[in-house]
Amino acid sequence: MDSLLSCVFLPLMASNGATNGDTPKCAWVTLLTRSSYLPGVITLAYSLSTHQSVYPLVVLVTPSLSASSVRALELESNNNPLLRVLPIEPLLPSNNQKTTLIASRFEDTWTKLRAFELTSYSACVFLDADITIYKNMDEIFSTRLPGDDWIAATHVCVCNLDHDSWAPANWNRENCAYTRLQHPSALERGFPVPPTSTPPDSYALLNGGVFLYHPSKALWRAMHHNFLTSSKLSSYQFPDQDFLASFFCHRWLSLPWKLNALKTMKQWHTNIWRDSEVRALHYIVDKPWEKRVANDGIAGHLGRDGETHKWWWDVWEDWRGRRSRDLTDLVDRFVAESLDDKADRKQCEENGRKGFPIPLPLTQ
Repeated sequence: MDSLLSCVFLPLMASNGATNGDTPKCAWVTLLTRSSYLPGVITLAYSLSTHQSVYPLVVLVTPSLSASSVRALELESNNNPLLRVLPIEPLLPSNNQKTTLIASRFEDTWTKLRAFELTSYSACVFLDADITIYKNMDEIFSTRLPGDDWIAATHVCVCNLDHDSWAPANWNRENCAYTRLQHPSALERGFPVPPTSTPPDSYALLNGGVFLYHPSKALWRAMHHNFLTSSKLSSYQFPDQDFLASFFCHRWLSLPWKLNALKTMKQWHTNIWRDSEVRALHYIVDKPWEKRVANDGIAGHLGRDGETHKWWWDVWEDWRGRRSRDLTDLVDRFVAESLDDKADRKQCEENGRKGFPIPLPLTQ
């Protein structure tokens, strides 16, 4: 894989990340470690392009990614000039470091921290691979941070209305930062991070799906040292997210919900949610490409996400209709082929009884 990437993708990194000389050196960044997320990265890149972002999407890839997925990214980059790929090595805790992750799929997310090594850019926004863009959100790069060692992100939604057993005791609607917000003011600002709050206080918790940062060698050195020496790593359920909340404690700015709209918020936070205002939709838990939307609107592990999952399928079908067969065949293998309404409904009922999300596939 390394040889293929070096000849196909690395020359693209010589660019300063702008489409013209007047545009700042900014970039979107995402991470792809397993092929099961390839459809998400493809639609992320495509949706950034269709909504006319002027900034490139740097896709960090690890050696675990299959050769066919690397080939798919190569072919897509020929169609989408925003897409750039950068090979990196995984970032993992030392072998003797115990961890308490809520799911094995989160093991790869430590590597997300390597995004802070992209010091050739003055500003970056990380986007999880399960995010799709529904409106141009280049405005996020205009956010002013109090210091270059700060980040900007949205709060974690701690409502836990599904009563997941893994959630901390203080995760409830009363302690959720979004409960205190109202439309339309919530479109312009998030709930202020209390200056005295520290994790695990819910108001001090950020969601790691979208965050703005200014890469620098000094910042990365400090983060990497903390990663290698902190005893807190063993307590993190959501690796990158908990690390960021701890490392940037009292140094993160709250962004408006629309820049990282968690799909569950459509039902849980009608006080602020407006479909037409969503910029980046974060498909947390199960992913829309894993199952087709049932004819009666059933989708998601509890059956409530039919509308937002359909939005993703619309983007997917639009992309697929504009690409060659040699590319779509490489990505189709990770996308649900058919629909079984009865089986999907039964699965949703079973998931509701379990009270826990479906584990994501680990196939390459």
